This record gives sequence, C-alpha cells and structure tokens, in this order.
Amino acid sequence: MNQTRLLALWLSCALAVLAPAAVWAQTSAPKPHPQPQPRPARPAPPAPNVAKPKAAEPGSRSAPGPPGIDRTSPVTIDADQLENLQKEGLVVFTGNVVANQNNSTHYSDRMEVYLDAKGDGIVRTVSTGNVKIVTRDCRIGTAKRAEYYDAEQRVVLIGTARVWQEDNVVTGERITIYLAEDRSVVEGGKQERVKAVFYPRNQEQPSAAAKAPAGTPCG
Repeated sequence: MNQTRLLALWLSCALAVLAPAAVWAQTSAPKPHPQPQPRPARPAPPAPNVAKPKAAEPGSRSAPGPPGIDRTSPVTIDADQLENLQKEGLVVFTGNVVANQNNSTHYSDRMEVYLDAKGDGIVRTVSTGNVKIVTRDCRIGTAKRAEYYDAEQRVVLIGTARVWQEDNVVTGERITIYLAEDRSVVEGGKQERVKAVFYPRNQEQPSAAAKAPAGTPCG
C-alpha cells in the first residue's frame, strides 16, 4: 500500500474509536440540577362576610295612629247583602247596615267601603239612608249622608245634620267631626243656619259618658 491509503485507513480507525467516546461523554455528562422554583404565595383567606345593617325601607314602619284612636282594632260590618267589586276596590253593603269599630257604631241603609290599592285597608266609607253614628264617648250624630276618611279620622255628616250629647244639641247642614282631635265644625246651609243648644252642668255632676261603665252602649 502506498502512503495515501495508509493515512486514510488510519483516520477511519481513529474516527471509529473516538466517536463512541464522544457520544459517551455527551450522554454521561452530569445534567445541571434545575433551580428550585419559588413556591406560589398562599392566597390570603377571604375576608369574613359581615352583614351590613339593612337600611329601613320607606314605609316599612307603620306610622302611629292619632292619639286616643286604636287604628288596629278590627271593623265588623253586618248587613243583609254584600257586593264585592274587586276591580274598583269597592265593597257595597246594603240593608240594615251596622258597622262597629273601637266601641263606635255606624248605622245606615247602604254603605260603600273603598279599599286601598292592595285591598288590605279602608280608605273611606260613604253611607246613605237613615244614617246614625254613635261614638265611644256617647256622641250621637244623624244625617242623610255620612262620609268617613280613615287617614284623617274624620267623619262628615251631610244633609240635616244633627249631633247631640246628653242634652246638648248642634244642628246644621254639614257637621265635620275630627275624632282624633275631639273637635267639630258645624256649617249652615242656604235655608238653615247653625243652631246649638247647650245646658250648663254643675262641675260636680259627671257627664253621661263618665257615669256609664266601660262597654255600656249609649244612645
């Protein structure tokens, strides 16, 4: 062999010997240890759910009634016939109508009861025919027509109105009684003026309302 072929054979043998060593050095080289990753921060515990005080809604607390008037006492109405008009919010009682509330009694031939939007409370009443009202303090009123307004605790007697207590009498075309204020307003008509008759009473003599035991009907 000439020198060129010997040199090529020697190079091929050297590569055959060095190649596995290079691969072994590459595979056996220690791998670098991975850097420890920082642990994620633990989430903060949620804040305690503290309930905030609920604001009072408008109208949530019922307004107190006028002094001396029990607005929560039930209303009892007796009659020969009842007609309920739900769409109009109206209940009509006819025939010997007798209504009672808080020791006061209301008589008439016909009574129209107008309810509020929810149908839970009475807004006003209109009575006609043989109207007679007896209050708890023994005042008696008669008229052709009577209107009662619950929010104002006001009774209006219209047409030949007459109110008396014991021997004291007041007559007029229109009498307005403010139940919560113990006050009355009498108005005359075109043909009839206001007329009042009062009898002085001895201060030592109690009134009929004071003498009557509790629960005793008057009039």
